[in-house]
Amino acid sequence: MAFDAWLTLLIVAVTFILLALSSITADGILVSAVACLVAFGVIDIPTALQGLSNEGVATVGVLYIVARGLSQSGAVAWMSQGVLGRPRSTMTAQLRLMLPVAAVSSVLNNTPVVAMMVPAVSDWARRNKLSVSQLMMPLSFAAITGGLCTLVGTSTNLVLNDMFNRYQADVRLSLFEIAWVGVPCVLVMAAYVVIFSRRLLPNKSGFTAKLEGGREYVVEMVVEPFSPLAGLSIEKAGLRHLPGLFLVEIVRNNRVMPAVASSEVLYAGDRLVFAGDVEAVVDLKRIHGLRSGEEQVFKLDDVQDGRCLIEVVISANNPLVGESVRDGRFRTRYTAAIIAITREGEKVKGRLGDVELRAGDNLLLEAADDFVEQYAYAKDFLLVSRVANSEPLRHGKRWWAISILLAMVVAVSGFGVSMLGAAVLASFAMVMTGCLSTFEARSSIDFQVLMVIAASIALGAGVQQSGLATHVASSLFSVVSGSAYLSLAAIFLLTAGFSALISNVAAAVLLFPVAVALSETLGVSVTPFVITLMVAASTCFATPIGYQTNLMVYGPGGYKFVDFLRMGGPLTFLVGVLTVLIAPLVWPF
Repeated sequence: MAFDAWLTLLIVAVTFILLALSSITADGILVSAVACLVAFGVIDIPTALQGLSNEGVATVGVLYIVARGLSQSGAVAWMSQGVLGRPRSTMTAQLRLMLPVAAVSSVLNNTPVVAMMVPAVSDWARRNKLSVSQLMMPLSFAAITGGLCTLVGTSTNLVLNDMFNRYQADVRLSLFEIAWVGVPCVLVMAAYVVIFSRRLLPNKSGFTAKLEGGREYVVEMVVEPFSPLAGLSIEKAGLRHLPGLFLVEIVRNNRVMPAVASSEVLYAGDRLVFAGDVEAVVDLKRIHGLRSGEEQVFKLDDVQDGRCLIEVVISANNPLVGESVRDGRFRTRYTAAIIAITREGEKVKGRLGDVELRAGDNLLLEAADDFVEQYAYAKDFLLVSRVANSEPLRHGKRWWAISILLAMVVAVSGFGVSMLGAAVLASFAMVMTGCLSTFEARSSIDFQVLMVIAASIALGAGVQQSGLATHVASSLFSVVSGSAYLSLAAIFLLTAGFSALISNVAAAVLLFPVAVALSETLGVSVTPFVITLMVAASTCFATPIGYQTNLMVYGPGGYKFVDFLRMGGPLTFLVGVLTVLIAPLVWPF
């Protein structure tokens, strides 16, 4: 083996060790590995940068914008409530998530499916008090295995099928023929996740975590006229078990109703008093059919775009200290409406307009985006902090967003439009129809994930150009030659291993001629080898960098590299055994 191959092997090994054991970010490790390959001359600079111009990387980046448009329009909340429902346990939630996702991914590209579902699952987990880390990895695994059920499920299937048709024109695979292996893989994956996820996956809430002992506010919301919540019980409206929130009372026709039963029916005009932390208040304000009960909010502006929630602490130098909110004309002075107040860690109840402001009071405001920049260093406030993701949802744009998503899917699956082209058009349409602003579009892109994908592509190029991939393949096949079943197992092992380092399509294309040569040497049919290649190329469960959908759930699920190895490693083994056993039965040697 040449020096470049040995050097690449060393760099890849160190990279995986650091990814598994160190606290350094994944993008930092992978970019450093690529830099080492360039420094030692294994790859040149254009090769190192080819990931940045890769269509798949660009597609993932643009799909973040589409997903944000779905989220900001309220479509995600609608889907999470109406489609996923209210499961009573993590196991039920996993099944309700995985089986539909696998079915959809069998006929649609799994990348947009996961891009659409990530914010929906995050919202669903938060609303139902479920651990998002128990759901995100199963989401990706379901999308991956679902793609194994049809020839159009993944781009790898399409490429390999075309190569197979060119090699052996008299044998054609039907659209659903691969489902003989794909469906059992989906069922095994679902059973494995349900049985072992509690032990193998972390039990945390990722980005949706709530801080214990945080400040609690009392917030009043009103059921709007013609609200979809009017006529529903508190339980059916989904207001009884909101995470981080407690429904204190309902005020109806000036009559206070404390300790309200879950069966109590809501009416338009009901004033609902909640107590909860600031993150929970953000979720509350995003519920369609409820509006803030504080009249000051509606004196700000009829247009909600560009407004968000902001936390401030009143300083002793604030000119309104000692005056009530109403007498001090807080709204007029700061162009901001007070939503709630806490004082010395205690919730302040009563009409906010009558509350006398004191130094040290924590105020939760609704104001324009530029409030933070305007008052960050003003003497009036000790602290000014923007609440993340607190922009009001544009519920009126929900059907626009859903229509754009469906149009994108139809364009790709029915008219042959490239995934990147369809995603670019969809993201442009999201902005033009007002589903999200240009600022929200820019801020929605996770550049860390894109750097990980781009660096992985460059690292894979190093594995190929150094000759490491070819040497490993030839060495392993020299050991297993003579046995058809061992050869199938070797094909699966190599393809799955290379797919963790280089792109799935590249791994499949690299090993296709090896598989053909091996079948010819053994004097057996090449079909089971091609099927094994298709499955193995998409069996990227053991690393987050092995598949785009794994990277897309990596951050939102709050995972570490080792979590994928622990959960995905055994699943890769199970799928491999299943494939090696089933493929020769359906497509005999």
